[in-house]
Amino acid sequence: MTQKNFEQENVPAGEETKSEEMSFAEMFNEKDATQDRIEPGQKVRAEIVRITKEWVFIDLGGKSEGALAMSELLDQEGNPSVKEGDSIDVYFLAVERNEKIFTTKIGGAAVKAHLEEAFHGGIPVEGTIQKEIKGGFEVKIGGGRAFCPFSQMGLRKTADNEQFIGQQYTFKIVEFRDNGRSIIVSHRKILEEQRAALKEELKDTLQVGQTVKGVITSIRDFGAFVDIGGVEGLIPVSEIGWGRVADIHSVLEEGQNVEVAIKSLDWDNDRFSFSLRETLPDPWDTCSLAEGTTAIGTVARLVDFGAFVTLAPGIDGLLHISTLGGGRRINHPREVVQPGQSLEVRIDSIDREKKRISLSLPQSEEAVAVKVDRRKGKKPQEDDMRDEFHRFKEAGGEKKEKSMGTFADLLKKKIGS
Repeated sequence: MTQKNFEQENVPAGEETKSEEMSFAEMFNEKDATQDRIEPGQKVRAEIVRITKEWVFIDLGGKSEGALAMSELLDQEGNPSVKEGDSIDVYFLAVERNEKIFTTKIGGAAVKAHLEEAFHGGIPVEGTIQKEIKGGFEVKIGGGRAFCPFSQMGLRKTADNEQFIGQQYTFKIVEFRDNGRSIIVSHRKILEEQRAALKEELKDTLQVGQTVKGVITSIRDFGAFVDIGGVEGLIPVSEIGWGRVADIHSVLEEGQNVEVAIKSLDWDNDRFSFSLRETLPDPWDTCSLAEGTTAIGTVARLVDFGAFVTLAPGIDGLLHISTLGGGRRINHPREVVQPGQSLEVRIDSIDREKKRISLSLPQSEEAVAVKVDRRKGKKPQEDDMRDEFHRFKEAGGEKKEKSMGTFADLLKKKIGS
């Protein structure tokens, strides 16, 4: 029997359990120690457990706490923007006096000492735009300088660079070389992260058919792009108004605030479409057109089977090809009408449920009377004249006058008498 086995067999009663309890405690503490290990720049989400005049203390789990400066969490009036029980995202900065120090961003005098940590850890840093230089801006960060390209200043290109001069922004360090003598920063990275976070929140709240507010960001021939905060999508030209929109700029402009309805949400392909038209009053609700009346409209478009005529914004009627020839057969509506042409039409029928109107060209009273006579089985006067003309041709043409004979016949008749 080995000494180890002897000791195990001769452990006094109760000591074995105590030994096991200590082992579990050591294991638990070891686990805590593992959890406590955190790398500079690491991002964590923690709950605020205590707030003092200068510090905000957060719970890191495993009987461990961290602290960050209260000055980072003050609003514009100097009041705390958080309260105990709130959860916040913070970055681990360093250990000072056995206290884990965190930050939401690095600013002020602390920047210079922690720039490399901010670069490797992706910690936001504060900087002030000093001036415009070739290709971008010179940014003052702490006591040093950095460069921010024009393309990294915002989500979209802007022609007004003066608006940034003298302003303070939050940046991500995207390049750190030569011991900090060459630093490139990006404000766009910050904006993209904010949009990504908003987008995740919107996935749980947005629904097709919902009405939301947004801002027009750009205008193209095929529609306008609108940003609803975290998501940017297209308003197709067909969804801008109830009527046909020839020039989108006559209706919308960049920077304009609008209210739109959600048409589709494709989160996987990042494609979203909206409708401005659906937030506007439906012209059919106030349509005063009546069957049997005439109206002046504009030819909107031509199709093989007829022409669509706009009678009011958002209300079109169909002029079928069979009504366009005036009794003669035509191959295409373009033989009679052209887009943009002003036209008087007769409203034959209105289907308000399907939002359809059938049109025809107005006819003269004589043409209407001819149709009525034909329905009654009577021949119109022009049909009688046509029949007489046919009989005249079949008889050999014009009637010949009776001949007087030749001069000899006349002389012979004279002598004989």
